[in-house]
Amino acid sequence: MGATALSSAPSAVERSAIKKVSIRLVPFVALMFFVNYLDRTAVSFAEPNGMGTDLALTAAQFGFASGVFFIGYIVLEVPSNMALHRFGARRWLARIMVTWGIVSLLFTWVQNSEQLYVLRFLLGVAEAGFFPGAILFLSQWVPTRHRTKVLALFYLAQPLTTVLGAPLAGWLIGHHGLFGLEGWRVMFLFVSIPAILLGVVAWFYLIDRPADAPWLSTAEKEWLTGELAAENATKTGSAERGHGREALKEAFRSGRVWVLAMVYFGFIYGLYALAFFLPTIIEGFQESFGTSFSVMDKALITAIPYLPAAVVLFFWSRNATRHSTRTWHVAGPAVVGGISIPLALYMNSPAATISVITVTACAIFAALPVFWSIPSRFLTGAAAAAGIALINTAGNIAGFAAGYVTGWLKDFSGGYTLSMFVVGGFMLLSAALMVALSRRRPAGPSHPTDQSLLEVH
Repeated sequence: MGATALSSAPSAVERSAIKKVSIRLVPFVALMFFVNYLDRTAVSFAEPNGMGTDLALTAAQFGFASGVFFIGYIVLEVPSNMALHRFGARRWLARIMVTWGIVSLLFTWVQNSEQLYVLRFLLGVAEAGFFPGAILFLSQWVPTRHRTKVLALFYLAQPLTTVLGAPLAGWLIGHHGLFGLEGWRVMFLFVSIPAILLGVVAWFYLIDRPADAPWLSTAEKEWLTGELAAENATKTGSAERGHGREALKEAFRSGRVWVLAMVYFGFIYGLYALAFFLPTIIEGFQESFGTSFSVMDKALITAIPYLPAAVVLFFWSRNATRHSTRTWHVAGPAVVGGISIPLALYMNSPAATISVITVTACAIFAALPVFWSIPSRFLTGAAAAAGIALINTAGNIAGFAAGYVTGWLKDFSGGYTLSMFVVGGFMLLSAALMVALSRRRPAGPSHPTDQSLLEVH
């Protein structure tokens, strides 16, 4: 479709097609993401509630266990996303969920730090490709102008995982003695089973492309297929040659992909520093402020920053959709997060500390779905699979670094102040890189993949 069609009001077919995709696919993929994120962060609830003591973990050891997950993920990230492009999302995402559920289940019987390291590494291997695969899958179902909205609905699962998952984890941990297991082991047992079940359901429920969806009318199938094909034809790179080595070369040669990878690094460093260590920081309130919290109290406090974050995510993404994605939709939250996260440790009460951490969480989650609408603006086909996986690989490196470096700096300095300044620094760097990228101009006709970021000014 031409520019006139793109700028006009949505037709009845367009509205109904996007509505059906939003109802039929997005909630299910978001539920998969909910379980995925809960399984990978369950260790953060277990550590301050018995696992750290039972396994005799130092802060650095826990940080390494948290982060080593991402090494396994990184090793297979790009190959996994290329396999998803080749075999289809239905088969590949279902396979990922079943295998990670089985590995997650084994945490129930971990006995020492070495076994914990091995299982966290294997969990990363099993989960490799899930998140970029889900992003790629949803991007292949909706045109660019609807993508930020759809990805925002998907991304709501991440903050809501903590809003709902933290009290759930606290409740499960409270069942100490069930089946003769410690409470934290009970939690691992019951948060793992849903992944296996959802993987089986995904095999039958997901559909790889609009043309095969029985719940779309003929007109809706034709509109989605035609619109996506027209967009792909205008993107950087050739869809016809976007396979295998050529697709990998296209993604790895793109300057924008590498800069976006560095931008994403800063956001994910902040995200996982909070995810892995917020429960431990809350545990420290008892010593710092003379307070006392039950297991469920700590779980509910952990959830507090994430509910406002989900609300901000929704409305921020809605604004980006309405006004077209702008640089400040990503750079602005990065600045707010970079300033607020170290500031939180200078507050004089638990309530004030959590309030500032809430601002940080809102900033991180506001930017992420907007950010993920960007790569598919200039990459398509197998090149999009490789590029999205490459960007997410940088995030997984950040996940490892955030866990390990935060724990190591805590042991080194005796507190989390230095660690949080490092987090803030990385987020401010993300803001600076996003601004620099938006101002970049084409390098010349021979380097089309190095042009300035499309539609983000």
